Amino acid sequence: MNFAVIGAGAWGTAMAIHLSKMGHTVTLVPRRFEQALALSSSRENVDYLPGVPLPPSLQVGHELVPVLMEAEVVLLGCPAQALRETATRVRGAMGLATQMKLVLSLAKGLELSTHLRPSEVIAEVLPGVPTGSLAGPTNAGEVVRGLPAAMVLAANAPVALLASVQTEISGASLRVYTGVDVAGVEFGGCLKNIYAVAAGICDGLKLGDNTKAAMLTRALAEMVRVGVALGAQPETFYGLSGFGDLVATCHGGWSRNRQFGEQLGAGASIETLMANHKTVVEGYKTTESFYGMCGERGIEAPILDEVYHTLFVGKVPAQALRDLMRRELKQE
Repeated sequence: MNFAVIGAGAWGTAMAIHLSKMGHTVTLVPRRFEQALALSSSRENVDYLPGVPLPPSLQVGHELVPVLMEAEVVLLGCPAQALRETATRVRGAMGLATQMKLVLSLAKGLELSTHLRPSEVIAEVLPGVPTGSLAGPTNAGEVVRGLPAAMVLAANAPVALLASVQTEISGASLRVYTGVDVAGVEFGGCLKNIYAVAAGICDGLKLGDNTKAAMLTRALAEMVRVGVALGAQPETFYGLSGFGDLVATCHGGWSRNRQFGEQLGAGASIETLMANHKTVVEGYKTTESFYGMCGERGIEAPILDEVYHTLFVGKVPAQALRDLMRRELKQE
């Protein structure tokens, strides 16, 4: 199958490498021309996935028109807040894209201005093209090393097409499941980043395993409550894109969102952290999006609320924790 991966961050690059090793025709398309030249010459993504050589079969492109002419499946590996602009570039270059069957997002965040999920943003920009998302607990570094992993593919597309793409992406080290609850899969991938920030704050405050375990248990309950209120199916959040991604992101030393929260809990300022992060911390903007949406719809989300006030109102992390602990007692 012919794949185009647009966006050469760590995860986009990892997926391109995986698909290329599976024997597919794959073109990786960075956002910047300079990055495309660097990848082509060094055959390594030094900025985002250092030490991992690009397979000889993996093509690096920059011009979208020739890439999309042959692409059957397009993966958008950009941050959530850049998804609309990336999809707009695709729309402007797909005049001869007669083979395109499916466009999938690798992003895990809501669009700030509209609160739309990734597949909704793509569908709005590319009407008539089947869209969806790939999600789950998949650290880029582990995937390219061939360590076993699993993820879920959910899309508004014919069942036969989903089954075909599922087969083509799956391999000895990466197992792909399909799902019909696109909203749940995407909300799970978004929400877990918020709770990863909270988990990191617990680590930064050195609160211990009991605190973190309790927080994650209540975070899962909150994730289900918020997701169902927004139209998702509850069982989805107990799967790979919900509980699975929550566990990995809240405990992984590689997790940008957890690291961000840990540094915040240890006393770093938001301004310093945001200025020094080369890669996008999706949980930051996603917290703002969900806080606004939950407020508009009257959805109770106390952990999310405290993370928002810590990130955007200047609340001290330790005080946010105390306020959570002092909430009215109730049955689990």
